[in-house]
Amino acid sequence: MPAITPDPALAAALRADLETAGYTADAVRSGWGPVADAAVGHGLHGPALAALAGRDDAFATLARMLFLGIAQPVAAVDAALPRCGAAGLSGLGLARIRGGSVTPAALVRPQDAEGTEVRWWIASDLDEAALGGALPTDHVLGVGGASLTLAGLQLATPVARALDVGSGCGIQSLRALLSAEHVVATDISHRALAFTRLNALLAQTDAVEVRHGSLFEPVTGEEFDRVVSNPPFVITPRVQGVPAYEYRDAGFAGDDLVAAFVSGVGDVLAPGGTAQLLGNWEYRDDRGGLDRVRDWVAASAVGLDAWVVERERLDPLAYAELWVRDGGTVPGSPEYARLIDAWLADFAARGVSAIGFGYVLLRRPVSGSATLARYEELSQPVAGSLGVHLGDALAAWDALVGLDDAALSGTVLRVAPDVTEARHHRPGDEAPTVIELRQGGGFARTIAVDPGLAALVGACDGDLPVGVLVAAIAELLEVDADALAADLLPRVRELLFTGFLTFA
Repeated sequence: MPAITPDPALAAALRADLETAGYTADAVRSGWGPVADAAVGHGLHGPALAALAGRDDAFATLARMLFLGIAQPVAAVDAALPRCGAAGLSGLGLARIRGGSVTPAALVRPQDAEGTEVRWWIASDLDEAALGGALPTDHVLGVGGASLTLAGLQLATPVARALDVGSGCGIQSLRALLSAEHVVATDISHRALAFTRLNALLAQTDAVEVRHGSLFEPVTGEEFDRVVSNPPFVITPRVQGVPAYEYRDAGFAGDDLVAAFVSGVGDVLAPGGTAQLLGNWEYRDDRGGLDRVRDWVAASAVGLDAWVVERERLDPLAYAELWVRDGGTVPGSPEYARLIDAWLADFAARGVSAIGFGYVLLRRPVSGSATLARYEELSQPVAGSLGVHLGDALAAWDALVGLDDAALSGTVLRVAPDVTEARHHRPGDEAPTVIELRQGGGFARTIAVDPGLAALVGACDGDLPVGVLVAAIAELLEVDADALAADLLPRVRELLFTGFLTFA
């Protein structure tokens, strides 16, 4: 692969050409239609190529070459990119010119920042479909499902300095710049840092600074208001003959990489600073996965608030199959069986019964000790970005820490606009057997509530304080008001944190 050369002038020319050609995410999706778009997501290019057949306009040329990784005639590329041209792509390290053809050496795909009007072009190495085989071990991954998940999780509150650990192609750095003034991006891969720098140039920003090194070594002694990381957390056997892909494997045994990040990130967080990452954790014979994450948080030299959400749990065989296939090894082949055996032996050596995947949100308190320690399993599907929801939850938590029950009773609350109520009755019964509150946004939680809490939530319209409502409900239900308050107020706190209720 040619070296990526983030030349500012060539990058500016390429960006201008991509804009002129209308090479955007919306244009790509509409250009070949939803079925072909879904097929491309599964590594199948046939439907997209069929949709573009017979077209020689600039958009079609760019979609075939930069999105699908298919060689195009030099004349067609020069026409589609009049400022940059085939020579400019070659100068950036994104293509090779061979005879009368331009052969892509990397992909440049349009990407929207979900929930915003911001658009980027993200350069990365050729994927499996473009290569027609397994990935090289120094492959720099483009924007995939995990990177989009973390981008959507990023908090939206403004900060001054952010750190992107394991930047890869730089998508998290660009997302962080939507709320940060400056980003330091680190990676152990020089090629990844070159892509990060190039993608920053394509985004017309000089606010991304790249540094080479592992974890927090490149920023020792510095502090940041926000740290984000989609680290190479995939658990890989440390034995000869198992390929180690830089984009997913940092060379640590088991889940030691995530442990090192969680226990060490406090040293680079400024007071009030937050860290967000995706990770795996092992369930072992002697300790559950979330309990082990709790141990890592406790090992931090700096006390940290922690909110850890496990989204998925796989058994060792399913996990091994997932990542052996990810590397391009074909199921049913002798090599596939050999690699599966290596993974299973590695897990067995540590007594691993399952592997969890999820989100980690950590925060260094501004002062005093940590107060938030929440470790939960939430596997239901969620829609849209969660960054605003996470920020609102942290703000609610901070407000609640300063409110005793008497003060909470004096607050006025509103039910969140995305909350609905469902009542389930047995045929012929007047009273419901189950009452549920359902959340349309956030983590899309569904919780069962009793008539007292349902009545309180229904009455939270921003008018009367909680204490007055509880007293009225107690009278209606003919129960003791103090006992009802003691029962409801802790659950009101939970509903405020999870976003069912909001402060008026």
